[in-house]
Amino acid sequence: MVYDKSIWLKSYDEGVRAAVEIQHESLPACFEEMRRAFAVKPAIHYLGVTLSFDQLLGHADRFAQCLADYGIGKGDVVAICFVNSPQYLIGLVGGMKAGCAVTGISPLLTANEIAHQLKDSGAKVLVVMDAIFQHRFLGIADQTPDVKLVLPTGILDFLPKIKQVVAKWLKKVPTGKITPVPGMKVLPFMEMLAKYPARPPEVQLTPEDPCFVQYTGGTTGVPKGAVCVHRNMLTNVEQWLEWLQVKKGQDLLLSAYPMFHIAGLFTATCGLAYGITQVLIPNPRDTKHIVKEMNKHRPQWLANVPSLYLMLLKEPGFRAYDFSDLGVCVSGAAPFPAEGIRQFEEVVGAGKVIEVYGMTETCVLVTSNPRKGPKKIGTVGIPMPSTEVKLVDIATGEKEVPLGEDGEIIARGPQIMVGYHNKPEETRLALREHDGKLWMYTGDIGRMDEDGYITIVDRKKDMVSVGGFKVFPREVEEKLYEHPAIDVCAILGAPNPERPETEVVKLVVQKSSAYSDKPDEAVKEEILAFARESFAPYKVPKFVEFREIPLTAAGKVDKKLLR
Repeated sequence: MVYDKSIWLKSYDEGVRAAVEIQHESLPACFEEMRRAFAVKPAIHYLGVTLSFDQLLGHADRFAQCLADYGIGKGDVVAICFVNSPQYLIGLVGGMKAGCAVTGISPLLTANEIAHQLKDSGAKVLVVMDAIFQHRFLGIADQTPDVKLVLPTGILDFLPKIKQVVAKWLKKVPTGKITPVPGMKVLPFMEMLAKYPARPPEVQLTPEDPCFVQYTGGTTGVPKGAVCVHRNMLTNVEQWLEWLQVKKGQDLLLSAYPMFHIAGLFTATCGLAYGITQVLIPNPRDTKHIVKEMNKHRPQWLANVPSLYLMLLKEPGFRAYDFSDLGVCVSGAAPFPAEGIRQFEEVVGAGKVIEVYGMTETCVLVTSNPRKGPKKIGTVGIPMPSTEVKLVDIATGEKEVPLGEDGEIIARGPQIMVGYHNKPEETRLALREHDGKLWMYTGDIGRMDEDGYITIVDRKKDMVSVGGFKVFPREVEEKLYEHPAIDVCAILGAPNPERPETEVVKLVVQKSSAYSDKPDEAVKEEILAFARESFAPYKVPKFVEFREIPLTAAGKVDKKLLR
């Protein structure tokens, strides 16, 4: 029908191919190629410590040998509950070298949430922050019978001893005491590296072997583990390489995406797969540290959530930075308001923001704005190479809607997950047949223009039904961000007190600093007057609440918590 590849291929940058093929059997094979080519090149900078590709991969070899020594290998899962750090990458790569799949666990989860993911994934190994080990894991260890090996580690473990002592004395980082756990082997991570040789076990990996069990954010229910095989991630690595026309072994990347999130996992994987030096940011909220690292290392790439880019705009050191070396600012994982992009590019330079779209289940990218060609602000760009996208009716998901009309986004391509871990029914709901092919039904509502650019309207499950009219929260939020009183906002559905079977629109606002001292009632009336001028009556909020808006660990507005 209308969603033919030729629509978006005409918008590709010159030289970008319509399809790609994987070049390796597995991710470790890809990383080893970079190790041979760039052995002494810095792979990571972390809090003043630098590890070369040979050093980092050597540590991964030690971890893989440790796992083999404990009988852990193909078919098993390694869990990592830690911040961005050398330990995270060592656990990630070493786990795959041993033949395991890796699952990232957010350090912000509660003890019960950590227990759920460990049990659901069947993880046998846990690399964990020492503070979380003491204060959360010990309380739920008896609920995780599959875990056999625990490797606690600290944020500062790779730093010189004197820096560790001073930082702990000043209480600059959380720490925890390491103690035995009945029925489990507890082995401090750094002791493990000192004990084992850099000789990984011989494991034959194929493109169809699982590499990640990556959990969704759980914004609409209990988190599910999306199973990605090596082919999925290798494809997305090749797609992004083709899209950005990256030269391997060049450039430097700084990203604050947490590696336990699919965006951070993908970004870190690309750094290793392209031979690119990465600056690791353990605390994405520490904007002063980010600016300090930017001044020290002069990155060519930034990759962050929109909320962090907007936080950086409030940092004087960021505004004073010389952005002449910076070429690309990748933005994803959450909507970037059009007004926010314009404000950000006034500081960093025009055309540098590349907004992308994807999800955990697509491992990760589905669409992107071109690097060189037209970037349509407010859209998430066009489908990646080897990717097909269609929009279908929201009610049944069977009928394709015309260009320019709202529909559910469905996608297919070699980067799509193989299914949810141990959840066949959930898998059948997400991966469904359409037009004789298997498609990922994303649950996102969008529209495509005549050039193939896609605008995300909202999440299907976030729609607000007002007397039979559909209100897409993102559309309303996008416009409201233009009002100077709003720093962060969220549109939710609330029960209609007069008609319980329907809803009304509720607006939650975190006021900007310029309006922080103004009375709530006065600000409310100003915002509502703006809304009445901008929207049809059914879209205008009936309730307005002022409060600090919580964000998820990935930097998205946490609508689940707000509800």
